[in-house]
Amino acid sequence: MANEAPLTTAAAPLERVPPHSEEAERGVLGAVLLDAERVMDLCIEKQLVPESFYVPIHRAIYEAMLAMSREGRPIDLLTVSEQLKGGGLLDRVGGPMALNRLVDATPTAAHAEYYIDIVRDRHMLRQVIGAAREIEKNCYQPDAAGSLALSDAEQAFFDITAHQHGQMRPWDDLIHEIVRMLDSEHRGILGLATGYKDIDRCIGGLKPANMVILAARPSMGKTSLAMNIAENVVLGIGGDAGGRGKPVGIFSLEMSCVDLVKRMICSRAEVSMQRLNEGYLSRTNHNRLIHAADALVTAPIFLDDTAGLEIAELRARARRMKVKHDIQLIVVDYLQLLRAPEYSRQSRQVEIAMVSAGIKAMAKELNLPVLVLSQLSRAAEQRDKTEKPKLSDLRDSGSIEQDADIVMFLQRPSRIPGHPDRENETLALVDVAKNRNGPTSDDIRLEFMSEYTRFRDAAHPGVDEAGVQPTYVQEEEP
Repeated sequence: MANEAPLTTAAAPLERVPPHSEEAERGVLGAVLLDAERVMDLCIEKQLVPESFYVPIHRAIYEAMLAMSREGRPIDLLTVSEQLKGGGLLDRVGGPMALNRLVDATPTAAHAEYYIDIVRDRHMLRQVIGAAREIEKNCYQPDAAGSLALSDAEQAFFDITAHQHGQMRPWDDLIHEIVRMLDSEHRGILGLATGYKDIDRCIGGLKPANMVILAARPSMGKTSLAMNIAENVVLGIGGDAGGRGKPVGIFSLEMSCVDLVKRMICSRAEVSMQRLNEGYLSRTNHNRLIHAADALVTAPIFLDDTAGLEIAELRARARRMKVKHDIQLIVVDYLQLLRAPEYSRQSRQVEIAMVSAGIKAMAKELNLPVLVLSQLSRAAEQRDKTEKPKLSDLRDSGSIEQDADIVMFLQRPSRIPGHPDRENETLALVDVAKNRNGPTSDDIRLEFMSEYTRFRDAAHPGVDEAGVQPTYVQEEEP
């Protein structure tokens, strides 16, 4: 019968044999039979799957072992033989003698981790070869498009790395890393400084692996605030005393790179962009724009204005930015413009949930903060307009508030009918509604100069001469 055919490895004539190591595969299986409890845990931790084994006999044996491990059953020569026999596979793998030979060929289980790494590495090479062959086949299709083929190639290789989870870090390494951070010269805050004292005092800066949401209704200035923060980070404003800037990657899905750069130059120069667009520039304003451009021309900003990005492509581009330019912050403007086509047929909520989860995974994978702009739903406008936005107002999905480490809402009282501070044209309020690792805060006050699309710290009652709010002062040792 067909299902009784022996499990053998038969390479096609004239084809190179895919990368594999029969000796390492035997070593892993033999080590499991010698010390199942420890070695199976290593196999699972290092994500060894049946497909990691090239030799079909070895694949069948490991699959049986994996099933037994998941069921919590003991693994040894007798129990594995019974498992294979129950599945009709014992004779096909060579009978009980084949299992005995695995044990005889493995003098000790002490080197199991070394064998596992070899098997895992060879499997990864086979995956790369398989992806490359599939890409090559697609490129020969009559209707193949170069840009689409390149996107598919990036996605194929990303899918391989996406399933390679990191290993658990030793506890003492984590403790030492935190101690190094505490002993560093950045003792004020542990994350990147946004350049706004009250915001930094509340959230502790933009911390690695954090997903930070900045949400507002349209035309409230969220893009301007995000670009001001990016500018402060790359120029080292508000950070350590040395003023050392950090590279920033910006994904602008809404505005073109030309418009965004023009806005940043005008904002830094404090020159009206409307006057610039009208073609009227005084000599003074022209000089200010030139000086602002000189300050920004060497700033390590890497701008991508590709529209309609898919979340997988965003992650691939961000990964390349990190490798090539060592970016320390990513800004995404804005979340609802990202796509996850494979989930779009289910519902908009499911698609945005997958986009949000992908951004959070990217922040952890690259170990840097991701500042994400988000729209608010119209529900906020249907209530009393003086009422503060709520986490449930985040547009399209409740997953955004779950995935985010920090959620900040931006309001402009002058644009809200009935607001008690509506007469204050420059006032902007930032509400830290969620802070996973710190306090929340209502109504952090900023000044917004709409003509220049620029935010500044605002002076307000209860602040001492040094600009420190009493509610945020941390006690220092005498």
